[in-house]
Amino acid sequence: AGPGGYVAAIYAAKRGMKVILVEKEELGGTCLNVGCIPTKALVKSSEVCRNVCKSSVFGIITGGEPRVDMARIIRRKDEVREKLVSGISCLLNDNGVQVIFGKAAFLGNNSVFVEGKEKYIISARDIIIATGSKISKTKIPGIDLPMVMNSTEALSCIDLPKKVTIIGGGIIGMEFAFMYNNLGVKVNVVEFLDRLLPMLDRDVSESIRNYASEAGISVHTGSKVLRIQQSEDKQAIVTYEDKKEEHIVVSDKVLVAIGREPNLDGMNIEKTGLILNERGRGISVDAQMRTNVEHIYAIGDVTNIIQLAHVASYQGMVAVDNILGGSTQANYSAVPNVVFTSPEISSVGLTEEECRKKGLDFSISTVSYSCNGKAVTMDEPDGFVKLVRDNATQRIVGGSIIGADASSLISTLTLAVSNGFTDKEIAETVFAHPTTAEV
Repeated sequence: AGPGGYVAAIYAAKRGMKVILVEKEELGGTCLNVGCIPTKALVKSSEVCRNVCKSSVFGIITGGEPRVDMARIIRRKDEVREKLVSGISCLLNDNGVQVIFGKAAFLGNNSVFVEGKEKYIISARDIIIATGSKISKTKIPGIDLPMVMNSTEALSCIDLPKKVTIIGGGIIGMEFAFMYNNLGVKVNVVEFLDRLLPMLDRDVSESIRNYASEAGISVHTGSKVLRIQQSEDKQAIVTYEDKKEEHIVVSDKVLVAIGREPNLDGMNIEKTGLILNERGRGISVDAQMRTNVEHIYAIGDVTNIIQLAHVASYQGMVAVDNILGGSTQANYSAVPNVVFTSPEISSVGLTEEECRKKGLDFSISTVSYSCNGKAVTMDEPDGFVKLVRDNATQRIVGGSIIGADASSLISTLTLAVSNGFTDKEIAETVFAHPTTAEV
């Protein structure tokens, strides 16, 4: 019952279908309980701390360094989560969706066994699998030491460490890195690949590394973690290899943030004949979200196509449309992606590197945040907007933003890419002044 499952359930109910939604834990799935929402609540608290520390820039003098009450930060995060879970419960109830809590396992192609407080056998003509993802496991020696935590555990850790080592420089790792840094924690990031956030435009990756370094975050790319050990004084010693040389970093805590993988646990999919993606990671589906088994659909992280909440919701509606006899096909050419670092990052469409690989004739245009009046008044002059134009059509085919309000500004670019707007059409649009949207 994450963003894929509950959106599909409500959408189907609104279209007149009888819907049963099975959830083994909490409504809202990974996003609402241990992902998007909880992390953003912590990020917001850390941003407040950062702004208090720099308040003198705006002529506001405080009584010294702010005191971080991590227990209260965690409590606020939980309150936000509970409020939104309650909202989803009301939406499901208002739309006539029957919710059953328990673990579901296939009995055949059109029936599942659900075990919770009670046991059920549910038969249906159409079944949508939306079981989401789980934290990826690693075989690093020492991964089970008491000072090592995953992202779910970090969300409830009330003991703010003085030093933390983060294994993984992807979205999860970098959001936690800046969150901890803003709260005054000394952060080390160890990333196996040659750059941070490798799915993004290279200029953006390089920029966020520079901003991380300026903020005091130590970044080690192209580095393989070999082992984690515990010192006599209960510190974590992380040994990593860089250019065939071994190095160590010492910290109070280690956060393992190497990503998530499709959750196929306990579903008995072998009883259905469902085909998995290459290497067995995720359920294979076509553009209509259909699996190889008639009347069984799969959406969201369990397909391992794009692990984003808004993609899961979109796929859920595509699946329902096709269950009802439509021929809707999922289109991922204009899917926005956001990373809540300091500054924020967002992107949509093709990057410069992807255009080059496709052999497109393209142009790049870049504008700095330092030219934007609103950004300067906010004391947020760092960052830029980078647009990619297809020269053959003059259309904007991609864009990246790193800077203040990037998470909101990407909606404009998403609209432009999805509708095939030209750069001239965007330039002729009147934006309010002074706003960061003018960038």
